[in-house]
Amino acid sequence: MYAVVRTGGKQLRVSPGDVINVEKLEVEPGDTVELNDVLMVSTDEGTTVGTPTVGGAAVVCKAVREGKGKKIVIYKYKRRKGFARKQGHRQPFTMLSVTDIRLG
Repeated sequence: MYAVVRTGGKQLRVSPGDVINVEKLEVEPGDTVELNDVLMVSTDEGTTVGTPTVGGAAVVCKAVREGKGKKIVIYKYKRRKGFARKQGHRQPFTMLSVTDIRLG
């Protein structure tokens, strides 16, 4: 069984037991999170595709921890002008453990 869920502007394929990183959510580690924006659910009986979402379906997750991703370096440079700028960024994320996929 798996589902395609949309969170943080991205679509993720998840199954029970998966550990995923999503855009930072305002939850404490250990809290339960329900992702209701389910686009597709596939079970042994068949596949249900939403229009645009599957009604009543939800992916139940447990927040594991929060953190920051790998550093991304932004380097701007213009040749022969003496212009160079270096900037770094680390995107915050929330790590979720998928516990269950509920159908409507």
